Amino acid sequence: MERCLVIINIDLVTRLIKEQFPEWSHLVIAPVKNGGNDNRTFHLGKHMIVRLPSAAGYAPQVEKEQKWIPVLAEKLSLSISMPIAKGYPNEEYPWSWSIYKWLEGEHLSHSNIDDLNRLAKDLGTFLNELQDVDVSGGPLAGRHNFYRGASLAIYNKESQDAIENNEETFDVGMLSEIWNLALNSEWESEPVWVHGDIAPGNLLVKDGKLCAVIDFGILGVGDPSCDAAMAWTFFDETSRKVFKDIINMDERTWNRARGWALWKALITYDAYKYSDNVKAEEAYKTISTIIEDYKINLL
Repeated sequence: MERCLVIINIDLVTRLIKEQFPEWSHLVIAPVKNGGNDNRTFHLGKHMIVRLPSAAGYAPQVEKEQKWIPVLAEKLSLSISMPIAKGYPNEEYPWSWSIYKWLEGEHLSHSNIDDLNRLAKDLGTFLNELQDVDVSGGPLAGRHNFYRGASLAIYNKESQDAIENNEETFDVGMLSEIWNLALNSEWESEPVWVHGDIAPGNLLVKDGKLCAVIDFGILGVGDPSCDAAMAWTFFDETSRKVFKDIINMDERTWNRARGWALWKALITYDAYKYSDNVKAEEAYKTISTIIEDYKINLL
């Protein structure tokens, strides 16, 4: 992904706000902790944030979020990140950008959630609600959202390569079996809304419970299986079953969901096994969880 040559920092955001939203130019601007990769994120006062795409490939997310998030918010019981205003490119910064309402809460972690089973129910209910929203006119999954909601086969080669590259670490026969099972079906129903990046960094927790879902940048309509990958990346065996029982997925869709989780873990492990122990270890744990869960379900 080609990055913006502009340095996205407080000074740039200050100038953009002063030029395009002078009524807010008196507000303090500060970076958001864990502000994301696709966008650079800054606090604007106490109740707003500024999000600027960090590369050309992420720029289309702005128009999509501006158009569709207000539509989705009316149908969802959890809070979602709501755009307040849209900024425009200028000589300093080449793409449109957004101002959002700030949502209170901490990013989900195992240390701030009270009950994994409750989380599984609440997240599953949210996904059911999302999938029930009318998709008329919605953006079909594809390149604009990195194929979340499209066929998993788009990532077949890099997954197969990652499996082969790590034959001394993992049971490649088992991984190939799990991966091929995921590829053996396609979504045959009408497309539904897909968040595209259901992960702890995009889930907010308050008082030990899920309170909001943020970052709809890779929103699209298609196969919902990608939104269930957290079953293997975060939940334990019991809460995984609770999650599976509540979401509207048949066994074939569940197999594809596991495939999405496996793809991401495989390419992450392969990319960082020699350079980032934390990311590699997290990916290793996910792959191991997927294998163990698959073996249990074979019994």
